[in-house]
Amino acid sequence: MLVWLKNMWTPRSFRYKVILISIISLIIPAILSLFIYNYITKDTVKEQALSNASRELNIASEYVEKLFSDMLYVANFVQLDPKMNTVLKGLAKSDAEKESYDQYLLENEINRTIENITLVGEKSYVTILLKNGKYFTNYNIAEFDPRDLFKEKWYEQIEEAVGYESTWIESQPTIFELEKKNNPYQISIVRTLRDEGVQIYGFVVVTIMENKISEVFNKMEGYDDVMMLNPSGKILSHNEDDKIGNLFAYHADLMNRNSSEVMKMTDKEYVVTENSLSFSNWKLVSLVPYEKSINKINGIFHKVFLIQGISFILFFLLLTYLMKTITRPLEYLAKLADKVQAGNLIVRSKIKGKDEIGRLSKSINLMLDHINTKIEEITETEARKRKAEFAMLQAQINPHFLFNVLNSIRMKVMIKGDKESANMITSLTKLLRITIDKNKEIITFLEEVQILEDFVHIMNMRQNRKISLDLEVDQDTYSFEIPRFILQPIIENSIIHGFNQSAGLITISAKIMDETLVIVIEDNGLGMSKEDLEQLKIKTFHGTSKENLERKQHVKGFSSLGLANVYERLFITFGPAFKMDIKSDLEKGTKVILEIPMKGGKKNV
Repeated sequence: MLVWLKNMWTPRSFRYKVILISIISLIIPAILSLFIYNYITKDTVKEQALSNASRELNIASEYVEKLFSDMLYVANFVQLDPKMNTVLKGLAKSDAEKESYDQYLLENEINRTIENITLVGEKSYVTILLKNGKYFTNYNIAEFDPRDLFKEKWYEQIEEAVGYESTWIESQPTIFELEKKNNPYQISIVRTLRDEGVQIYGFVVVTIMENKISEVFNKMEGYDDVMMLNPSGKILSHNEDDKIGNLFAYHADLMNRNSSEVMKMTDKEYVVTENSLSFSNWKLVSLVPYEKSINKINGIFHKVFLIQGISFILFFLLLTYLMKTITRPLEYLAKLADKVQAGNLIVRSKIKGKDEIGRLSKSINLMLDHINTKIEEITETEARKRKAEFAMLQAQINPHFLFNVLNSIRMKVMIKGDKESANMITSLTKLLRITIDKNKEIITFLEEVQILEDFVHIMNMRQNRKISLDLEVDQDTYSFEIPRFILQPIIENSIIHGFNQSAGLITISAKIMDETLVIVIEDNGLGMSKEDLEQLKIKTFHGTSKENLERKQHVKGFSSLGLANVYERLFITFGPAFKMDIKSDLEKGTKVILEIPMKGGKKNV
């Protein structure tokens, strides 16, 4: 097999390989899909059948619970409404045989209230029965005498109810004459009416016809049996009236949980689904033959695979055609490349377009044009290169000539006895050398200090009042390497802006603490206010963009441009571990603190 694949793969064209890969990419997933389907379809179909049964029964449960919720709402309203309770308590204490006009009005108001609260939702029969024999209903008493409720079996049970506890009355023969023919069974809920929550003075009974529930079951197509059971397995509701009141034969086999299972009953498998009702201890149970439940799902799977098979064949034919069409320009470019390889630089590609192949064709043409142009420019390029080398050599000679001239001037000044001017020229020469030398971007801290001494010397020659430079530097800091001209902008700021042409003292201290070089530059100049200091910090630490640097704005007592350059260079060199801080008090001077990490920098040993 591997040998066959190898022979199929090599030596073949790129076009052939693309088509082959595309076909394999179609065939392998199709074959794998068939195998996987055969392997997992049984479990998948079963899970889907169980899921469908659970979903259908959940929908039925929601509707049944809505019916029970409406019944509870009516019972709660009668039991908890303050106005109605007050009236009912008063009527419960009055003599049933003596009625006043006011009492008549109150009774009518209660009847209207009962009728109003039962207008929403399914039709229900409401009976309020007081222990003194008074009653209120939303139906004609010709159908049923409410006082007969005292004879019901549940009466003694409801007497023992605690607080606001509800008692659900299971399916029993309909007591209303007009309903008996079409609706032989009814379901009720009973609540006690209590005086201050202790003494029972009456009852409220809400009743619906059982067929309201069985109508829901009739809408569930494909189900052999859907029923409502009590905890003992007694059928309380069924779409067949003759089964109501009987025991469900397989009640003992139920799982007693909200789920679906495949169970064997009378040599036949059924999907049995259970769902407990939240308002009572009853539950809904549905039965559907397993074969029937999966027929529809299997039919869908078969149709899907048939469509997939047809689609695969059509797509395979279309893909083969499109691949040949798309890869034809690649074959043309391959032949063009062979001609170029043979030395023919005159040929050009005729393929045009905005896609990748069109851009590749255009790039090949431009490349060939560029190669021809480069061949013509080689001689001129070499000549320019020789001229550039000569200019570079000349640029290296000019600084040496400048230093020789400055040295000659210094010697003549020394001969004439002007040692101060000679020293100034010496300092200037040193500064020019370190400035011009591009190979010394990183220098030792000792060299930086020497630059500062020469710089201060030159600055003192320019002004009448001298600036003193005090060094408090530990010896072990001198070998630490930093970017050149880091301290000079800070010293220049102190001289120009801090002292404002007056005499002063600049102190530079340096020491190593916790593997960090700490440099403090402090002057006793003019200082600055808190507002100016805050503005300087913003421009130094957050204003190093090109636009802000070009503004060259000065804060009173200091230039933010020089400090921003210092901060930016050190931050680029040493990273986030580098720290810089500025402190200043008006008329007391300014202090700049640099903390340079030894691990992030360079240190001579």
